Amino acid sequence: MPLGGVIFIVIFIALFGAFLVWVASKTGGKPVYNSIKYEPYECGIPALDKKDTKVSVKYYLTAILFILFDIEIIFMYPWATSFRDFLTSGQGLFVLISMMVFIGIFIFGLFWEVKSKALEWD
Repeated sequence: MPLGGVIFIVIFIALFGAFLVWVASKTGGKPVYNSIKYEPYECGIPALDKKDTKVSVKYYLTAILFILFDIEIIFMYPWATSFRDFLTSGQGLFVLISMMVFIGIFIFGLFWEVKSKALEWD
């Protein structure tokens, strides 16, 4: 009988989805079609003809470095919240050494970033 339950759920989801699409079509407004709507930036202001806007590579490098270091900090938070559990289970030294290696790589990357002048906009 488990197959009957799966078939019931599939049919229920299909009918419920069709019902939601029908309700949205009846309660939604009419779509507005105009030329400004199809511009690359639909903010309501007509776009300029300049299509070759150049963004500095330094901007992308800064964004990628920010995401990289932000993710490294996010990895440190669960470690810090669960470190006491590792201490009680007897694995505290191993987890501490592994986090110190991680923080060492983090600090080395930060020093390398500053030394290579990756964040300077000159």
